[in-house]
Amino acid sequence: MIDEFGEKLQAFQAFRKSDSEATESILSALGAQDDVDRDIVLELSARRPLGHPELFPEAHALAVRSLEVLDRNGARGVHVGGLGPLGPIAAFGIQQVTHLIVRSYQSSVADSMLRLYERREANAARDDPDRMLLMRARMHMERITPGFKRSVLGVPAFLLGGAVVSGAVRVLQLLISSALSSLASKIIATVVLGLLIAALAWVVLRGAAVARRRIHLTTDGPLEGLWKAIGRCGSPPKDPSRIIALIAIVLALIPWVLIPVGLLLGWTTG
Repeated sequence: MIDEFGEKLQAFQAFRKSDSEATESILSALGAQDDVDRDIVLELSARRPLGHPELFPEAHALAVRSLEVLDRNGARGVHVGGLGPLGPIAAFGIQQVTHLIVRSYQSSVADSMLRLYERREANAARDDPDRMLLMRARMHMERITPGFKRSVLGVPAFLLGGAVVSGAVRVLQLLISSALSSLASKIIATVVLGLLIAALAWVVLRGAAVARRRIHLTTDGPLEGLWKAIGRCGSPPKDPSRIIALIAIVLALIPWVLIPVGLLLGWTTG
């Protein structure tokens, strides 16, 4: 059974560039029905641990270097202009969002590199020269990966919980209590809450944009080169900045619903 399956994979590799009919016949015999199935067969049939072993050491070194540079500079020096005294506060919030995205991403990349090296090393033949290259790279990643798993927040957790969260709770309590007293306070509380949500959405969106730009500048190229050097291993992990930006956009739309509804309720119940 194993020999038969291996022969089909070898035949697929032999014919996939020269005989489309034979290739389709082999894919059908293996049970492949769509593009994903075809990719699965293609990856299974590529038995070499490294697609380009001559490029792998340099690609690995550059990828690790890019993670080091991103770790040091990913959330550094965020500036916001045009907001007057609110500028430093906005910059701090943007920096925290950027910090969270960068730390989450570099942890994911380090884990992905380590898993990929471990698996390729495991399926390499004992006498394959590529196995030694992968072993060295895997040992590197085992040593440095814990260093990329520090807290995703740029401030100590007790400060965040004690100052920011408790302060936000007090503000919300004040808004809620005042909203029950009069029509004017209901309107003011609704508008203030809507503006706070809009401001939060803006901070998250700016933080996601800064993180995406710096990740693209630092790691996109080196990781793409590493994945190509390894070969037949999919794509490098994506950072969560786009998803977070989408959440921020949805969050920014809330005030456009919240404020009119709140004003309407204030008028009808006032």
